[in-house]
Amino acid sequence: MPTALEPIELPDWAWEKAEVRQALRARDIGAVFRHVQQYAGASQSRIAVATGMTQARVSEILHGRREVARFDVIERIADGLRMPDDARHLMGLAASREKRSGGAAFDLAAFPEVVRVYASQDSAADEIQQLARSAKELDVLAVRGLGLIGLNDSLLRACLPREQGGGGLRVRVLLLDPEAPALARRAAEIGESAESLAGGVRLAEARLRELADTCDIQAYRYAMLPTWRIIRTDSTMFVSAFDAGWEGHESAKYKIMETPHGPLHRGFRRMFEAITDGAQRTV
Repeated sequence: MPTALEPIELPDWAWEKAEVRQALRARDIGAVFRHVQQYAGASQSRIAVATGMTQARVSEILHGRREVARFDVIERIADGLRMPDDARHLMGLAASREKRSGGAAFDLAAFPEVVRVYASQDSAADEIQQLARSAKELDVLAVRGLGLIGLNDSLLRACLPREQGGGGLRVRVLLLDPEAPALARRAAEIGESAESLAGGVRLAEARLRELADTCDIQAYRYAMLPTWRIIRTDSTMFVSAFDAGWEGHESAKYKIMETPHGPLHRGFRRMFEAITDGAQRTV
């Protein structure tokens, strides 16, 4: 049984939970404390000791009878709960290493958008599907997209709301233009005929048209040589790479979370929008 003096440690995955991140963005300290109780099993007394408060004050915050607005108190709470730098940034606080150094350290340790790395799509599949089922926006940048959304047993197709009248989901899928020179080059890179690869793109588009009455589905053709493979579910993005002889689902897959200061999520989102602006809509 932990004592009141034992430091509070939340597992890394708890800080990645959507509800925790929302509480941090809103600076809802009562919700943060409740999540600390849920994921770290911390009592009010442990929270009080860790954050330099009385137990009565912690109880008031937990039950919504008092709010925390002072910046120095929020800073003390972040220190006491040993928040990772990404969590601190969500509340508008400097990273802990920035406090020590007296200046911003612009590296991925200080701006930890990459919260997890998977060896391949297979190892990330369960989490991607879980997020896709509750998403309001789903963006996909692929080559032909059959394994992602084009076939009945593909990664994302089963996550789309077939019976809920669309469920408010907006889906955008960017596929490689079958007529573009880049498709022939990509086909040669993976040892496939251009006709076969082009046929796969057209099949994916045909299958996407079948979803028109189940959700807001949009499909586009882009003409550039594919480099990045992206799946975005709201504020979470999964990114992998294409290369010669290397398919996107075989690449390591980076889970990237949107943060106030991080450049990666912002940059990939901007790239997706730019490709969409220059693409031809087909569905």
